[in-house]
Amino acid sequence: MTDQLTLHVDAQYASPYAMSAFVALSVKQLPFELRTVDLSAAANHAPEYAGLSMTRRVPTLVHGEFALSESSAIDEYIEDVFPGAPLYPRDPRQKARARQVQAWLRSDLMPIRMERSTEVVFHGAKAPALSAAGEAAASKLFAAVEALLPAGNAHLFDDWCIADADLALMLNRLVMHGDAVPARLAEYATRQWTHPAVCRWAGFERPRL
Repeated sequence: MTDQLTLHVDAQYASPYAMSAFVALSVKQLPFELRTVDLSAAANHAPEYAGLSMTRRVPTLVHGEFALSESSAIDEYIEDVFPGAPLYPRDPRQKARARQVQAWLRSDLMPIRMERSTEVVFHGAKAPALSAAGEAAASKLFAAVEALLPAGNAHLFDDWCIADADLALMLNRLVMHGDAVPARLAEYATRQWTHPAVCRWAGFERPRL
């Protein structure tokens, strides 16, 4: 397929979901146009964007005449349509586990997402100590990663996959804020942040808070 690829992301470059889609396209080394949507001005509800994105959220990928929103769907579409560097493990069970991790990070751990927004990661913002609910969510996160990440592994599986980038961002909400994170998990999250595609996203110039 040779249709033009366009990825719509938030103008603040702070959406973890936009980052996931951006990293996926970058890992595949696909040429794409990046367009920003100013969520602070509710530009995602403007007729032009609302007509493009069924969910009126970012990211939205446009491939020719096909538009797709929701980052995990975008990641899987890119993997299915474009051969090359894999985004997911080839083993069916490992692939299912990676997708499980992505789905979980998008639907759970709300206290962490609320109390440690991505402004911590991308703007160095500081917030009060975690609430009891935040502490409980952090403990749940740590227990899951401890079980998922094999001892001595740099990644969740034998090789990097897109779930590593998503999981590292969730952990880095805490690591970069200075919250207590088990050393092995903090090292994993920090190491994942050196991935070239993640570095490209992290390096964007962002508007001041």
